[in-house]
Amino acid sequence: MAIKDDCIFCKIANHEIESDYVYEDDLVCAFKDMNPQAPVHVLVVPKDHYDNLVDDVPGEVLAAMAHAVKEVAKRTGIDKQGFRVIANTGADAGQTVMHLHFHVLGGKKLGEKIL
Repeated sequence: MAIKDDCIFCKIANHEIESDYVYEDDLVCAFKDMNPQAPVHVLVVPKDHYDNLVDDVPGEVLAAMAHAVKEVAKRTGIDKQGFRVIANTGADAGQTVMHLHFHVLGGKKLGEKIL
């Protein structure tokens, strides 16, 4: 895979557009959501472009994303109280940016409402 020129998350993950970064390694980047739905709302995205979770994402990228979720939870202090991880897949599921990403939400008791 590669970077998609017209993808905002590709640009943020590869520092073409700067953001409020929480975690980063060679494969993934995590940054604060610009429209947070909870006190902690961080997006974890791969640096390479994949449309969604079922876009033949390599295992090492998925493992890096899972590790990033753990790091985000620790760095934001939600690791002990509980948090939610969501991956919307496709427009009908609520995915608005067609670049694979996990929402990490916490910092308050979360209701049953789904993004």
